[in-house]
Amino acid sequence: MSSTLSLPKLPALILRTQRGKPISERSRPHPLAELYGEFPDRLRGDRWQPSADVFETEAEVVIRFEVAGVRGEDLRVNVEGATLRLRGVRRSPPSAAIDRLQQMEISFGPFEREIGIAANFDPDLVRARLEDGFLEVRIPRRSSERRMLPVYTEKAD
Repeated sequence: MSSTLSLPKLPALILRTQRGKPISERSRPHPLAELYGEFPDRLRGDRWQPSADVFETEAEVVIRFEVAGVRGEDLRVNVEGATLRLRGVRRSPPSAAIDRLQQMEISFGPFEREIGIAANFDPDLVRARLEDGFLEVRIPRRSSERRMLPVYTEKAD
């Protein structure tokens, strides 16, 4: 005679944040966060990316990057095929000796951002301008007007 042992079903253990939301592996606080503050990205050495807005007008595509604190000489803009690539570095300002860090939200260090351009354009006409913490890249569209081309033939002598 075989018997099957049935175990009572136990509720799953779910860790929750102070606001009652479940903690996943990705949202779990870094073990050193209490010691260093709430900035696990900096502990991992992650790179940051500037925020970008992309919009179109009839005449051009405009890409605006938020790069507050980045100097013009620290920015590189390249157009390769249908991709615009922004590279640069935001340097940490000199600061007094820090006894205890209370909060760290501003990212420093190198960054890179790629944006696909879904328009027909001439790379030689792309222009970039840095003003008030925003880098604005203007990409004029190529004319899509149709035109008739004359067909020439060789005349036999």
